[in-house]
Amino acid sequence: MKSHPPYTMCFRVKFYPHEPLKIKEELTRYLLYLQIKRDIFHGRLLCSFSDAAYLGACIVQAELGDYDPDEHPENYISEFEIFPKQSQKLERKIVEIHKNELRGQSPPVAEFNLLLKAHTLETYGVDPHPCKDSTGTTTFLGFTAAGFVVFQGNKRIHLIKWPDVCKLKFEGKTFYVIGTQKEKKAMLAFHTSTPAACKHLWKCGVENQAFYKYAKSSQIKTVSSSKIFFKGSRFRYSGKVAKEVVEASSKIQREPPEVHRANISQSRSSHSLNKQLIINMEPLQPLLPSPSEQEEELPLGEGVPLPKEDNISAPLISSSPVKAAREYEDPPSEEEDKIKEEPLTISELVYNPSASLLPTPVDDDEIDMLFDCPSRLELEREDTDSFEDLEADENAFLIAEEEELKEARRALSWSYDILTGHIRVNPLVKSFSRLLVVGLGLLLFVFPLLLLLLESVSMR
Repeated sequence: MKSHPPYTMCFRVKFYPHEPLKIKEELTRYLLYLQIKRDIFHGRLLCSFSDAAYLGACIVQAELGDYDPDEHPENYISEFEIFPKQSQKLERKIVEIHKNELRGQSPPVAEFNLLLKAHTLETYGVDPHPCKDSTGTTTFLGFTAAGFVVFQGNKRIHLIKWPDVCKLKFEGKTFYVIGTQKEKKAMLAFHTSTPAACKHLWKCGVENQAFYKYAKSSQIKTVSSSKIFFKGSRFRYSGKVAKEVVEASSKIQREPPEVHRANISQSRSSHSLNKQLIINMEPLQPLLPSPSEQEEELPLGEGVPLPKEDNISAPLISSSPVKAAREYEDPPSEEEDKIKEEPLTISELVYNPSASLLPTPVDDDEIDMLFDCPSRLELEREDTDSFEDLEADENAFLIAEEEELKEARRALSWSYDILTGHIRVNPLVKSFSRLLVVGLGLLLFVFPLLLLLLESVSMR
C-alpha cells in the first residue's frame, strides 16, 4: 500500500452473478445490493427514467421502511443522493412508488427486487474503462457475464459473446479484441491513456473471460499478450469459475449468517468517520485536478462534482454545503429540468491502475483533458500509431497473417512433393531436405515441452 495507516478498506464485487435469483444466502444478496447501490450513485448503471425511479424507491424502502407521513416530510427524498443526476421530477416519482407500490416490503424483499430489476439492464456488472476508438471518440469498454461490451454515450454499440471472443491482447496503449461477428472474423482496437491502463484493461478481460466462459478452473490456460516469439506479458486467472461458484454455494449447509444493516444514524457516523480517514490518507498523484479543487472553482448553479469513494455500507445522504445551498436557489428552468430527465448515462470515469485500485469519478469532458494534457501529448508524438492509421494497420495485420499462412502452406506442399518423389532433385539436396524436415519436426515437438516446463517452474 502506498498510503500510511489508518487504512480504509472497501468491499467490492468483482464478478457479478449472472442470475441473482440463484444467490442462496441473504448476506450475499445484501452485499451485492450495496455494490449495485454504489453503481447507481456513480452513474454506472444505465437505465431509463422509469427504471431509475423504481430502483431509487427500492433503495428508500430498504433504508427507511414504509412511508409514514409523520416521519417523512414533503421533500424527504432530497436528503438522499441516490443518482448523479437527480431532478425534482425523479424525486417525485420515487416518492410515488415508495408510497403506493412498495408498502409492506421488508428490507430483504426490497433489496431482492432491486437486484431483479438491475440484472436485466445492459450495464449490470460493467466496470467502464474509458478509451478512444479509431475515430478518437470516447467509448467505454466493459466485461459482463454475457461478453465484451462497448458503449458510446448511452448506447451499446458492440456485444461480442465470450464463445465468439478469440483473443484479447494489447501493445503499448492499444487494446485489441479479436472475435467473430456475424460469422466474420473482426478485430476491434481501442486506445487507452497509458500503457499501465491498457495492461490493466487486458488483465480484466482475461479474468472475466476465464470466469464466465469455462466450466472448470482446470481448463484455464496462461495467456500471453503477444506472439510466442516476442516478449510480452503473461497472465493466468487463478480462482474458481462461475459454474464452480454456483455449485459450491448450492452445497452450503449452515445456519444463515446474521445481517447487520446500517440505519440512518449509524450511516451518518460512519460517513463522517470514513471522510476523516480519507483526509488522513497520503494523497495519490492524480492525473487530473482533485475534486476538492474543482468544487472550489465551480459556481453553485452548475451542479456538484461526484464525491470521492465512500463506504458503501452507508445510505447515500448528502452532507455537502453546496447541496444545502441549492435549496435556497431559484427553481431550475424547464430546459434544465428537461435535460436532467433524459435517460441516465455512464459517468465519465478516469481509472489509473498504477496510482489507485479504485476508479475516480470526474466531471464531464475531463476524459478529453486526460488524453490531451501536455505530458500525454509528448508521449503521443513518439507513438507510430495514430487514430487515422489505425484501420490501415488493422487491415495490414490481417493481410500479414493470411500471407504467413499461404507461405506455410507452400513450404509444406513443397516438402511433401520432395519427400514423395514428385519433384526430382539432387540426391544430396534431397538428403539435406529430409534431414531439415526431421529436425523441424523434432523442434516442433520439443519446443512446446520446454514451454510447459518453463511455465511450471515459473508457477512454483
